[in-house]
Amino acid sequence: MSNFPFLSVLTVAPLVGALVVAFLPRHRPELAKQVAFAWSLLVLVLSVVMWVSFNAGGDRFQFRESYSWIPNWGVSFTFAADGIALVMLMLIAVLVPLVILASWHDAESSKRSVPVYFALLLVLECTMIGVFAAADVFLFYVFFEVMLVPMYFLIGSYGGHQRQYAAVKFFLYSLVGGLFMLAAVIGLWVVGGKTFDWQALSQVDISTGTERWLFLGFFLAFAIKAPFFPFHTWLPDAGGAAPAGAAALLVGVLDKVGTFGILRYCLPLFPEASKWFAPWALALGVIGIVYAALLAVGQNDLKRLVSYTSIAHFGFIGVGIFAFTTQAGTGAVLYMLNHGLATGLLFLVVGMLIARRGSALISDFGGAGKLVPVLAGVLFFAGLASLALPGTAPFISEFLVLIGTFTVNKPVAVIATLGIILAAAYVLWMVQRTTQGTLNPALTEVDGMRRDLNLREKVVVAPLIALIVLLGFFPKPVTDVINPAVQATMDDIGRTDPAPSVGTVQEAGR
Repeated sequence: MSNFPFLSVLTVAPLVGALVVAFLPRHRPELAKQVAFAWSLLVLVLSVVMWVSFNAGGDRFQFRESYSWIPNWGVSFTFAADGIALVMLMLIAVLVPLVILASWHDAESSKRSVPVYFALLLVLECTMIGVFAAADVFLFYVFFEVMLVPMYFLIGSYGGHQRQYAAVKFFLYSLVGGLFMLAAVIGLWVVGGKTFDWQALSQVDISTGTERWLFLGFFLAFAIKAPFFPFHTWLPDAGGAAPAGAAALLVGVLDKVGTFGILRYCLPLFPEASKWFAPWALALGVIGIVYAALLAVGQNDLKRLVSYTSIAHFGFIGVGIFAFTTQAGTGAVLYMLNHGLATGLLFLVVGMLIARRGSALISDFGGAGKLVPVLAGVLFFAGLASLALPGTAPFISEFLVLIGTFTVNKPVAVIATLGIILAAAYVLWMVQRTTQGTLNPALTEVDGMRRDLNLREKVVVAPLIALIVLLGFFPKPVTDVINPAVQATMDDIGRTDPAPSVGTVQEAGR
């Protein structure tokens, strides 16, 4: 199966599905939903087969495919996946069918075309797979930009309050970042011998000044996409206005393109510039952790609160990347996966709660657990996973980031640890104000608040809960895939893990 064109098929399949769904009759919305869900399951099955076929001890990049596109510019449809990309592709394959199930009635509530809504979700899946699978810099840039289009329409056409403002802000921020990257891509093509192939460019020797400018162009685009402080302001608006399912993909997957891009492009292609800019990147990560957590504490809108928690989590990922240790790097990549699962679950559950109440304001809840105990329990679990409670998957990744950072930069690790304390504050306060305490009498007058999780919704949350618990106790199958790719990235920038001190070795011997 290693010779099967997994990546090109996985990229094209959702697009074909989107075309099929888009042209289904508008008066048959259930058919559109069923076809979209079935198509997403097909992608999931192919992704599982690809995961099984991946050889963790083999070549760094596997499933490589290359098809000529614009030969005069040195552009080709080149796909390849290392362990980091493979993990993100599996995250996409798992989340999309669950988002489709969770969004079963979202389009009807917006009174817009149901087939178009689910077609947009499949188009989004196509572009997300393409951006992680691309091994050609120009192809990556194309997917990076095209990915904005389906999300723009999902927010602007199917979102809630201030959806058009949020959609335009999301688009403009990402577009400006893309323009910085476009300039850097062209510059890289010129100094790299007029090729966009990643492997060829990774061998090019670039002068110090040029390398720093090229790094900056890519980094700004990725920092906006992630988002890192101070480029984060678009996310609370977009996450707050987007439908819950689209918001789960926005925060769970799309934002990871930023941190993935830093690992795939900034560090290997510009190693000296990466080390030169590392102190500034670490500073932005630490500020983002504390600043976003403080803002999350003061939020009264559930979806904006979850969006701010994600900004804080991305601070941890940024710290793990620029600590330049394999332990912190593995933790950062694992955090990308675990954050997608935990925050994806939190957004979906919050969406279910909002749909029942008809409001996203925390002050409109209070004691909801007395009416919907199962939903309240899932919200509590998702909150505990988001704050990285031991036994949940995010704890492992956060622990690795902090330990790996502490070995090389103790002040950064200590300050970042404050984020854990603040996370407990904003998550537990959110849960207390929405589902615990005295029952808000207004809730008893809302019909939706008398309906606990139905079978479809239980099918949505159950796999995510299972994965979060499984990876919280047994992350080895994932870390075995991630570790070789992270080690190769550290080798690209010439960094090795610090050797343990003599005292540490003696203690270990005892």
